[in-house]
Amino acid sequence: MPEFTHPLKVAVIAFDGITPFHLSVPCLVFGTMSGNIVGAGTARFDVEVCSAEKGKGPLQTSAGFAIATRRGLAALDDADIVVMPAWHDDCRPAPPALLGALRRAHGRGARVVGLCLGAFPLAEAGLLDGRTVATHWAAADELARRHPRVHVNEEVLYVDEGDVLTSAGVAAGLDCCLHLLRQLCGADAANRVARRLLVAPHRDGGQAQFIERPLPVSGSDGRFAQVLDWVARHPQHQHSIDTLAARAAMSRRTFTRHFRQATGTSFKQWLLNQRMAHAQRLLETTSASIEVVAQEAGFGAALSLRQHFRAALQTSPSAYRKRFQPGAGAIA
Repeated sequence: MPEFTHPLKVAVIAFDGITPFHLSVPCLVFGTMSGNIVGAGTARFDVEVCSAEKGKGPLQTSAGFAIATRRGLAALDDADIVVMPAWHDDCRPAPPALLGALRRAHGRGARVVGLCLGAFPLAEAGLLDGRTVATHWAAADELARRHPRVHVNEEVLYVDEGDVLTSAGVAAGLDCCLHLLRQLCGADAANRVARRLLVAPHRDGGQAQFIERPLPVSGSDGRFAQVLDWVARHPQHQHSIDTLAARAAMSRRTFTRHFRQATGTSFKQWLLNQRMAHAQRLLETTSASIEVVAQEAGFGAALSLRQHFRAALQTSPSAYRKRFQPGAGAIA
């Protein structure tokens, strides 16, 4: 994870007909919310909305009001992060000027993010060739048809390919931006921003949980949610599907079905994610030894924690703590 000694410049590309919600997602995560929470009085991100429409006046939104931007695509020339927050619903070809600006930004090392249908201009610019990407499930087949060198995963909420990130539709853009914020500023900062936005700091699973018909609400749903909350607050305990099903007053089969429907992932992976998040918070906010962190997070021993950290984050617990604890030179 790189060090940054200056506020990161985030260029968010707007266009005529953009949906205000899509535009607001990166502006909220990296702008107002993170400035108040992450920056602690010092701006960590410099967010600028720029226009993809050369020579146009105020841009019309899908909600019926217009927005004015101060800069055009030149804003991409010095941006550290470039966000294409959406694209037209008909997935029309992007103008050459936009494609060229995206290529130049990526070529000089900017991280490029395509949220929802924003993956289409990135693919057209050639930035997604040979990569696994996400987009809204309803447009996944069309993206794959137009760009056969792009591997489209229509089940995930977002995909991080390092220098290029893509997300599924609408609210998944929040997941993707919070993920990037977590990388740059740490889990505790991303969690605080998520709490201010009243969203989960990390959602497990993928789009399948939203495509499929939801389960009817019943009295058991409340018990099920309480069990998941209890597990998240006690990651150091030994947990099994059988013991948790009993705690929820469900059969193993019913509990498993509820779990898959609610999270879109396996219990083993969900529990690992909860334990990783808890370990990250302890490393960021306490001086407990790596051995104690491993025990408190449910990994048992420091060796197991180190192995999972290396697999998930490509770093060690000690290096992670050094980066994200106050006074360690990290953005936190």
